[in-house]
Amino acid sequence: MDFERLTQQHKDAVYRQMLRACGNREDAEDVLIEALLKAYRRLNDLDAPEAFRAWLASIARRVCWQLKRREALKPLLQLSVLEEGGDELADAAPSAEEQAGIAEMKRLFAAVLDSLPGDARAVYQLRAVEELSGEETAERLGLTLAAMKSRWLRARKLVRERLDAALAGSPSMKLK
Repeated sequence: MDFERLTQQHKDAVYRQMLRACGNREDAEDVLIEALLKAYRRLNDLDAPEAFRAWLASIARRVCWQLKRREALKPLLQLSVLEEGGDELADAAPSAEEQAGIAEMKRLFAAVLDSLPGDARAVYQLRAVEELSGEETAERLGLTLAAMKSRWLRARKLVRERLDAALAGSPSMKLK
């Protein structure tokens, strides 16, 4: 099974699901990265490649649920630590390795965005990062809705191609 091809095909759809489930971009990005790592480690458990998206989404929902549960329990855990006489709270932060991986993915994504041509970057920034509607984006950029949709499609394709090339370590992908 070609994990890289399956990931390229389905990561955007699962990310959009995680945006809705997690409620913000940062958590959705973190959840998707962790879900992809778990999926890669357990790829042999997947019987049918056509079920990859549903399987990855299921893993990601579980990771998101665990994140939300940890966040909800954090005040209670901190209170119990304080009650037991501890003066320092337990650190629930990700490991240094996880933090480095997340930071590297964010740096890579920022570099890909910076490498886009100006019109593609503007559309992508407004639609994906600022999460404006198509109509709002077209209005801000002084475009027709059809022109904005065309640029949005090209911008997403460019981002996917450049991220994929950068993740694959392609020498043709030179980022700033």
